Amino acid sequence: MYNRENPSLFDVLEMDDTLPIEDSVRKAWVIQLKHPFRMTIMHVCRLIATTTLCTTYFVKRLIPIQFCAHRTLQGMICWFMKWFVLPEANYLILRHYWTESDIINFVIDNSENKNAEKSDLYPKKIDDLKDMSFIKHDVVLFNAIYDLGSTRKENWPLDPNSIDYSSIRKVEMDASVTERRWTQCVDFETAHELFKTSFCLMLKADEYERSINSLQYDQTLAIRVARIVNDPELNSLVYNNFPLFLVGPLRLSQRFVMHGLFTEHLYAYLVQHKEKALLSGASA
Repeated sequence: MYNRENPSLFDVLEMDDTLPIEDSVRKAWVIQLKHPFRMTIMHVCRLIATTTLCTTYFVKRLIPIQFCAHRTLQGMICWFMKWFVLPEANYLILRHYWTESDIINFVIDNSENKNAEKSDLYPKKIDDLKDMSFIKHDVVLFNAIYDLGSTRKENWPLDPNSIDYSSIRKVEMDASVTERRWTQCVDFETAHELFKTSFCLMLKADEYERSINSLQYDQTLAIRVARIVNDPELNSLVYNNFPLFLVGPLRLSQRFVMHGLFTEHLYAYLVQHKEKALLSGASA
């Protein structure tokens, strides 16, 4: 029951659909926000993890010989997800690969260079992430933007009837992702705090630099989509911006979460417009 004298933040979050987002995502995210670990343990983990991350980030740049352990990192994260991370958080993590891949591919489909390399990161179960997905996530984005080249040659905005929405796909996952073990009790943000130093340690310095700065390209994707569909309001969804300003590990947790929310909002927007396009085509 909604309390009008003492409104709950979470009740309003669950009701407000001003920003486009799928209902299943909203519910899964609110579960993370309400989780007792996020309200207690996560803050202690963040304090410790930020200190160790900044130290690791600095030391890795002093070592002349760089080392990495990609497969160990991937395997460790997948094992932890299956046994300790909430199913709702795992659902959000796997969804992110689908939503960002769809956005990248949508931009390619509606650009001059349709031969740019598309993203094929569509994991259906946690084990699918073992195939270097955490590393490929950034590589795919950078390659796509490089292949697409300058926006000066683009003929945007496009006619609404000629916009190609074929890459906006329905997210499909294996039932195992939402199966619950009694040991799964760690929320999304706490899990990120526990692994953010390991991520820095097990990547080469330039790989990690690329990873944390890839978040700034949210603005690049938003602007390109906004120009394609002729809706400048999309730029208001962006938190991470200005790719020319290189960032370090500080405020990484907030930027990481905002990157995930941005892709969900933009994906939901494109799904809504795809459905409208299909309806208008059917009515015509």
